[in-house]
Amino acid sequence: MVRVLSRHLIKLNLSNLSRHYHSNHLQLQQQHNLSLPGSLSLFEYQRQQLQLLEAQLIYVLDRCNNLAQLKQTHAQLLRKYLDQSSFVLTKFIRVSTKLNVSIGLYPRLVFDQVRYPNPFLWTALIRGYSILGPFDESVVVYNCMRRGGIRPMSFTFSALFKACSGLFNVGLGRQLHAQVVWIGGYHDDLYVSNTLIDMYVKCGFLECGRRVFDEMGERDAISWTSLIVAYTKSRDMEAAAELFDGLPDKDMVAWTAMVTGYAQNAKPKEALKLFESMQDAGVNTDEVTLVGVMSACAQLGAGKYARWIRDVAEKAGLSPARNVVVGSALIDMYSKCGSLEEAYRVFQMMEVRNVYSYSAMIVGFAMHGRVNEAMSLFYEMGQTDIKPNKVTFIGVLTACSHTGIVQQGRQIFSNMDKDYGVAPSADHYACMVDLLGRAGHLEEAYELVKTMSVEPHGGVWGALLGACRIYKNPEMAEVAAKHLFELDPNDIGNYVLLSNIYALAGKWDDVSRIRKLIRTRGLKKNPGCSLVEAKDGVIHEFFAGDMTHPKSKEIKEALEELLQTLRLEGYKPILSSVVHNLSDEEKERLLKTHSEKLALVFGLLTTSPGSVITIVKNLRICEDCHIVICGASKVTGREIVVRDNMRFHHFHDGVCSCGDFW
Repeated sequence: MVRVLSRHLIKLNLSNLSRHYHSNHLQLQQQHNLSLPGSLSLFEYQRQQLQLLEAQLIYVLDRCNNLAQLKQTHAQLLRKYLDQSSFVLTKFIRVSTKLNVSIGLYPRLVFDQVRYPNPFLWTALIRGYSILGPFDESVVVYNCMRRGGIRPMSFTFSALFKACSGLFNVGLGRQLHAQVVWIGGYHDDLYVSNTLIDMYVKCGFLECGRRVFDEMGERDAISWTSLIVAYTKSRDMEAAAELFDGLPDKDMVAWTAMVTGYAQNAKPKEALKLFESMQDAGVNTDEVTLVGVMSACAQLGAGKYARWIRDVAEKAGLSPARNVVVGSALIDMYSKCGSLEEAYRVFQMMEVRNVYSYSAMIVGFAMHGRVNEAMSLFYEMGQTDIKPNKVTFIGVLTACSHTGIVQQGRQIFSNMDKDYGVAPSADHYACMVDLLGRAGHLEEAYELVKTMSVEPHGGVWGALLGACRIYKNPEMAEVAAKHLFELDPNDIGNYVLLSNIYALAGKWDDVSRIRKLIRTRGLKKNPGCSLVEAKDGVIHEFFAGDMTHPKSKEIKEALEELLQTLRLEGYKPILSSVVHNLSDEEKERLLKTHSEKLALVFGLLTTSPGSVITIVKNLRICEDCHIVICGASKVTGREIVVRDNMRFHHFHDGVCSCGDFW
């Protein structure tokens, strides 16, 4: 300040300054709160004038909205001889960063002209690089700062740790962590500790972040929430729940992190339960929270929860009609809960639509086998300014696959890049392989895989393997399975599917070989599981072969009665649905305990006559269960909706919406 002031005094006409001082002394006192007893020295007056000038420039900088205005202000700064003022230039660089002005060009040139930058100015430059990049340049600047004998501030380290996060360089972060300890004074700083935790977490070193957290003398909501988010992301929900329970003051961010974490880690029941507690605690809800809880509801396929969440959104002022994020998520939720008509009503009422809302509705139509509606909406989208994205085409190609519309699917796939600028990804190839394979074009599907423009992933080979099951082609199945075993050796589903294909072909030696391989690798098969909603809205879970439900006796009796009725209608068990080398009697016994049959009968026993029964299954519905549920819809007069891991089946009056093509 003394150097700047001395230089500034030389430039002034001292006699004019003296006259200006005496004439404006009272005005300065009143307007700028500079009242001092007695008369001020000329030096003191000049110091205060300098402060006023700096304050004026800070005010102007705060209101700069673009680079042109920033340059005009810089010109003023030069004209007023404040090109050495670290105070003003710190603000200049921070505003440059906010306006996304490349730090390495204009702001860096301004900085380099300052002979004695203070720690604030150094930190502003470091921070600029840590936000806009190049990130490693922030460390270079820090080294220059230290060589100049300048002591860093807490904000210096916060910016540096942010740069390390951007670089994903935990080694550099650890060196800077050591600097914090060695320099001293900042290790207990809350802001430094929080950014240090964030750095370790983003670099994947959760335990290091947890140790920093445990050593903190003071913690705030950011400290707790950073770790909660990181344990949710690493799928360690138990550790995340432990942290969440210990959080003294739980804000919306912390609640949302947990709700979303449960939803993303396939724990929808826990997500919904926690969201209910969040509502009871009176915590505000935003669109991020709602998207997370809608995802959980979609996983369960629970209509009761869907209606409740819709009400919460409306009460929170987040109407799907006006909020495109909530509206799109609601479309997805209703579609996956089996309420396709309600999903379409939400779509129609939306005042603003984007590619996500269109894509969600197209995917919804596709999973329900409504190919005409999906195509119609796709072409309607083409009449707007909204361009389809990758998800849109996945929805359209899936619709074609579920209804066997091969030629139209081929045309859309070939025109994706040419007409819409969307290059096919491995996911789009998987849709096409599925479409061709389901329609019986196995050789064409295999040729498409061999000529792909991108590397095929597990979804591509899995689609081919699934087609081999439908058309009983063990030779091609072996090719697809070989690639799948290399890509994901621990996915038991691929081994089971190949084993089933061998079983359908009567190759029991190969079945034994695959099952031995499963045992050798210690893989565990996921049991068939079906969810159904009772009249009171409670979700009941049934597992294949598990008769421990409180109503198991009633379910068994009612199932026998239903099957007897269906036998009179011509039903015969599809014994090939059991892929074990057992007697026919034993196979029939196993078929009776498939989870979807148990869920169906429970639904018939516990829901109101005439109401829709919705079942959600984790695996593909077997052929025998499909026939039984189809027959049940006729003899009971009930509409039955089954969502398996591939699509929706709507059974009504003995007919399924899939047309027996699934």
